[in-house]
Amino acid sequence: MTTDHRYAFEAEWYDKIACLLKKFYLYYYPSDNTVELFDLKTRKTFLKRTTSEGIQAKDFYIGAVVTIFSRSIKITAYADLYTETKLERQLQRILALLKPDVIDKIGEILRIITDHDFQIGNIKMVQLTLDQVMECYPIKDITDKTSLINYLTSGPVVALELLGENGITRWQELAGPEDSERARSTAASTLRARYGRDEIRNAVHGSENPEVATRELQYFFPDLKSKSKKVKNTAVLQNCTCCIIKPHAVQAKLVGAIVKDIQKAGYIITALQQFCVNSIMAAEFLEIYKGVLPEYNAMVAELQSGPCVVMEVSRKDEGPNVVTDFRNFCGPMDPDIARQIRPDTLRAKYGKTKVQNAIHCSDLPEDGVLEVEYFFRILDGI
Repeated sequence: MTTDHRYAFEAEWYDKIACLLKKFYLYYYPSDNTVELFDLKTRKTFLKRTTSEGIQAKDFYIGAVVTIFSRSIKITAYADLYTETKLERQLQRILALLKPDVIDKIGEILRIITDHDFQIGNIKMVQLTLDQVMECYPIKDITDKTSLINYLTSGPVVALELLGENGITRWQELAGPEDSERARSTAASTLRARYGRDEIRNAVHGSENPEVATRELQYFFPDLKSKSKKVKNTAVLQNCTCCIIKPHAVQAKLVGAIVKDIQKAGYIITALQQFCVNSIMAAEFLEIYKGVLPEYNAMVAELQSGPCVVMEVSRKDEGPNVVTDFRNFCGPMDPDIARQIRPDTLRAKYGKTKVQNAIHCSDLPEDGVLEVEYFFRILDGI
């Protein structure tokens, strides 16, 4: 093969058989969509340059998990200056916030965002305090700053890490003018025109330049080496059930559509966050199915194959038990059966196979709080 230009990344993979975290140089060749892995410990080629199905150029960015021959490889850093310079210029990372008065429209807005070719690199629902707003939000050119602060602390917000080519400029075009009333008269298709009310309650926020984006992303999504405190999640851990959008559905950009269906059905999402679990965590969480379902090992492999989006879900009304009710809304475990007998359920609409069935949901009434707690209290506290 020719020695055409390549992108080089530092990457890691947890080998569950050897119980070792292996580190690699991951090389990607855009000219023919091939990959290569070099083991940093043995100093030997782990995978010769080859084509891997399902991988595209847009899948390669810091924090991404790419599946290479059933191995979930996490990209942790750039490995050379060429890759960093080339990709940072092409693929900008920005921080976007969905503000308190559009929390019931999360699904709709996420779907619009992904339809405009943005990749969601991370997501977390948080409740900001006054001090946090003063620290992380650019309050300027606003006459009534008190009203703005009260608005931003009046309910949860959803923080998003978005990635896209020329991302900052394209986000500003998608968001529209700061004043929602002006947006409706000059840019009617923008998010602020569609979902905002005025200059303060204007639905969304986005980083204004790359430097601000780096600072804002570090605040909401600090890396493991950072001394920054995590912004707390919004889980209430009562009268709830757990919903996990599985990695294959996240990779297929179905998060917005699934969340939209959940909210449209009358459920309230009281916590939402992206997690990357390793094989040990996945096996621990799904242990109840060990020896019960023949698909257990495949279920563990799927859950740790890439980022998943976890939600704490409750209901607006005092109707039936939310765990049982939501499980019925998700449908039978096998999507083929779901499509035959309950075609409007989530698994019928978005599932592929019995393992890649789009959604995990709590089975028993007593499991709802326990499963939510596993992610939002235990894993988010690590």
